[in-house]
Amino acid sequence: MALPFFYEAALELSASTLMLDEPTSKHVVQVLRMAAGELLQLTDGRGNLFTAQIADANRKRCQVTITGVSAVPPPLHRVTIAVSPVKNTARFEWLLEKTTEMGIQQLVPLICERTEKQHLRMDRLQGILISAMLQSQQCWLPQLTEPVKFAPFVAAAGA
Repeated sequence: MALPFFYEAALELSASTLMLDEPTSKHVVQVLRMAAGELLQLTDGRGNLFTAQIADANRKRCQVTITGVSAVPPPLHRVTIAVSPVKNTARFEWLLEKTTEMGIQQLVPLICERTEKQHLRMDRLQGILISAMLQSQQCWLPQLTEPVKFAPFVAAAGA
């Protein structure tokens, strides 16, 4: 059975111990009922996969000891998807989820002439990317850029 997989953005390669944030700690200790001595995996979203052992199974501040680190190579081809958000936010969020699971590296929201939804909740969208990355057990978190207008994006891309 695969080890439970979690995301910690602030995780450094030189770290030997780590205090998990409260939501992750609660999930590890209360939901998964993990105890001291059990193993889990962490990623920093930048291609590093950490194996960690629970040192203190506190539901608010679970402490883990890093036992191993491995680097996951980036995908051979860099895939960027630029798409205009649609009026139905759920469809755009679904697109983010599925493209992350497929392994894209960058997603660019485009503001086009007929784009109705020009204001996006970037924190929510980032959370969807993280969830999809964890669900598909990937170590590379796609970059979500701020929305850009169509013409400058195409000009910068050299098309």
